Amino acid sequence: MNVRELAVPGAYEFVPDVHRDHRGAFVAQYTESAFSQAVGYPLRLGQVHHSFSRRGVVRGVHYEDVGPGQAKLVTCPAGELLDVVVDLRVGSPTFGRWDSTRLNPDSCRAVYLEEGLGHAFVALRDDTVAAYVTSVEYDPATEHEIDAFDPALGLPWPEGMEYLVSPRDRGAPTLAEARRAGRLPSYEACRALHADTHVERGDRAR
Repeated sequence: MNVRELAVPGAYEFVPDVHRDHRGAFVAQYTESAFSQAVGYPLRLGQVHHSFSRRGVVRGVHYEDVGPGQAKLVTCPAGELLDVVVDLRVGSPTFGRWDSTRLNPDSCRAVYLEEGLGHAFVALRDDTVAAYVTSVEYDPATEHEIDAFDPALGLPWPEGMEYLVSPRDRGAPTLAEARRAGRLPSYEACRALHADTHVERGDRAR
């Protein structure tokens, strides 16, 4: 399995080996040893859920209160999506930076994002399925949103597409508005979540 850290620290792309033959394919989407070696701690399982989207659906940018926060491992077992991670941690050296990855069942890529990072995606095909493994159960009282079309973020949504957005996400505040309101997680609080288990980046095997 190949792993790379994205431009947003605390977010990783996992590319597993896909074994193909005349019957089809087999892939180990997650292995604890590869995950722990890259990230510095094991994946915690709180909930597994799926979303089903038609082409043009944009979900996010979503994030949770820290603590406890909610880390996510995201895959795409059907269709295709452009997955986006945004650094929303106030005080982070990369605050406001984003990175993106295309997820689909051909590559079997996965994206992991730590607590405090924002997550969004756009479905590039009809019948796109996003599968989530999250570190804690979903709690609507602790989830918040940032405007995915905030010009200050400049997220890489494809041109020439008719976007479908929920009323809740359409009315989300900009990054600056959420920061002024004190709604964003702090970088130090996020770092403290894994202080006892985290391996320093320079010590991680690649």
